[in-house]
Amino acid sequence: MAGPAAFTFLNREHALRGPKDWNNPQWDKLWVYNLHYFEDLNAEGAEERREWHLALMRRWVAENPPGVGNGWEPYPTSLRVVNWIKWALAGNTREKDQGNRLDEELLHSLAVQVRWLVERLEYHLLGNHLFANAKALVFAGLFFQGAEAEEWLEKGLNILAREVPEQILPDGGHFERSPMYHSIILEDLLDLINIQKTYGELPSREWNLFLGKIVQVVMGMRAWLAAMCHPDGEIALFNDAAFDITPTPAELEAYAQRLGLDPISIPRREPFHMPPMGYVHMPHTGYMRVEKGPAVALLDVGPIGPDYLPGHAHADTLSFELSLHGHRAIVDTGTSCYGPGPERQRQRSTAAHNTVTVDGEDSSEVWGGFRVARRAYPLNLTIENTGDEIRVACSHDGYRRLPGKVFHRREWLFRTGQITIRDTLEGRFTEAVARIHFHPDVMVHLTGPQEGDVILPDGHRWTYRVTGGTPRMSQSTYHPRFGVSIPNSCIRVSFHPPVTQITQVIKMNVDTQEDAYTLPER
Repeated sequence: MAGPAAFTFLNREHALRGPKDWNNPQWDKLWVYNLHYFEDLNAEGAEERREWHLALMRRWVAENPPGVGNGWEPYPTSLRVVNWIKWALAGNTREKDQGNRLDEELLHSLAVQVRWLVERLEYHLLGNHLFANAKALVFAGLFFQGAEAEEWLEKGLNILAREVPEQILPDGGHFERSPMYHSIILEDLLDLINIQKTYGELPSREWNLFLGKIVQVVMGMRAWLAAMCHPDGEIALFNDAAFDITPTPAELEAYAQRLGLDPISIPRREPFHMPPMGYVHMPHTGYMRVEKGPAVALLDVGPIGPDYLPGHAHADTLSFELSLHGHRAIVDTGTSCYGPGPERQRQRSTAAHNTVTVDGEDSSEVWGGFRVARRAYPLNLTIENTGDEIRVACSHDGYRRLPGKVFHRREWLFRTGQITIRDTLEGRFTEAVARIHFHPDVMVHLTGPQEGDVILPDGHRWTYRVTGGTPRMSQSTYHPRFGVSIPNSCIRVSFHPPVTQITQVIKMNVDTQEDAYTLPER
């Protein structure tokens, strides 16, 4: 909140000028949802905006009659219920009571919201939506007293008992394979640990044991998140993911430690974090973290998501991200919007990722904003570590649906100071294109027909060379945050039969410049 009725969400600013703006059709749906979440109640410095918050809650009640508008949809209702309760509890736990009390009107509205929600749980959507519904019922069931509240608590806990083992895979990752949604669910579980500590033991021994198990689930989730961070401490942008939608990994880790949980290390730029084997494989979500010398690579060698819930999936099988010397160098395009349309379609497409398109097709058929038809499945993963070299190879069958029955196999070879990416296609095709998208702060120049320079912000230079295909520079866009579009460079390597294999090599220049170059003005 920038003022009593001024808001910035998703890097867009709007003012709430009248009752109709709660459902303004000219604003993005996701922006309007954020208006109804009331996240700012519990943001940094929230106590300084207490009067704004109280007035806004009263305004929401007056201008959003029960069941009418975006704010009464189950997901925003769930988030708002939790945020109102957090706000009320925070006022009771500060050393100096700031007076965060829900008056009779607000308490009545909160109860009505929960009664509305409990009849509209999102079993049809499942995933993080149903998880948020269940969390809201647990919060409300503890916050209120009486038989009805006990029913809310019981229902919420029953849903969580099913959804936690379903959604959190054995390697600690969330089943939608998005580091951003993983962070959302991790914060949800930390909140559940927190509120259990606030209210103490529950009446049922069974539920106390279940909530105790959540601590172990959270340990695995924190380890997974640490492995999916670049040396800059931020998440990889696989599938639907963007910065600033959730607390950072470091903030989530600090929250966990405030709750008394044992620490987990989040990778930092310096010194480089090195797994004992040089890599971490998360077999259930299908990601790998490989570290060799100054390179940290995150590889996507898994399915795009659960078969029955691919809404946040991208056609990115066998894509990867790469940091060099602590700087992001090769990046996923990211996510800037959820509204259906050409830009949403492009950001989910294979061409927006660091992998191979065949005859202009996507490896998985993404469509309609949150839909996927036929999708790629990874096959034949092999991992070898000789000490001097780490080799990862994997295939996928996403192009087997095409007339030529194409099979794509990719191999990564990591040596200190050198990364080799080799793509092989089996089957009939007219044209294949491999793309590498570079971070906007990385300068890329093709210096010859098959080679070029990659220059990092700190002045480190790497050379690029390709065999078997023809590289061309093209312009793309990078979307690390919702509502943000930054121009960046992309190398596009096309190849045609009889060529069925290309090899791209990124190698450290022994004459690397030590002085940082000055970024050009945009």
